[in-house]
Amino acid sequence: MRARLVLVHSPLVGCQTWEPVARDLAADGYAVAVPDLAGTLAAGPPYHLRQARAVADSAAGQPAILIGYSRAGPLLAAAGSMLGQDVRGYLFVDARLPAPGRSWMQTTRPDLAARLRGMADAQGWLPPWSKWWGEEELAALVPDPALRRQFAAGCPRLPLAMVEEAYPPAAGWPAAPGGYLQLSEAYRDQAAQARELGWPVKVQLSHHLALLTQPGQVASEIRALIGQL
Repeated sequence: MRARLVLVHSPLVGCQTWEPVARDLAADGYAVAVPDLAGTLAAGPPYHLRQARAVADSAAGQPAILIGYSRAGPLLAAAGSMLGQDVRGYLFVDARLPAPGRSWMQTTRPDLAARLRGMADAQGWLPPWSKWWGEEELAALVPDPALRRQFAAGCPRLPLAMVEEAYPPAAGWPAAPGGYLQLSEAYRDQAAQARELGWPVKVQLSHHLALLTQPGQVASEIRALIGQL
């Protein structure tokens, strides 16, 4: 029996980011789950523990491959610990690798960390990720106006406390095979770390939001990596 594919979106964007790829994989006969992490933001801390639990629950008690995009990557270690032997593998798609015990702020560039703290309002909330960059830059990644509006509408406001919160511990990480798909130059170092772990790495250099604009190619690379786990 094929393992269930759990496609995990970055908490910085909406679950809709995975929908085009999810449809492609489901059409190929895979059982696919796309957990929605949006509700964990308003619930307050501990953010990452709630997000990891939502990921683990999406496996629905079946053997699963956890597939994390961007800032969902660090959540997979804790989610995998919750699932135990039900995890058949991990795939990271242009994603940060897990760093249990460290925070988002501790694993990003100091200049970006300082910029984020400066963007927070008096209540400690950041604007949606789609507004962190200029409109022209976002349009260059997602040229289709309707698709771009849909993506931006799914990006939530973010609590500064979430990006400052340490990721949960994950004993035994990684206890299952892993693989990495690099989509953009920004994740070259993460792909290199995956190679050092002995994982298969595929490079489809496009851009970070290729899940939206080139879902068929991304789905094809994911299928190839699943075959190598």
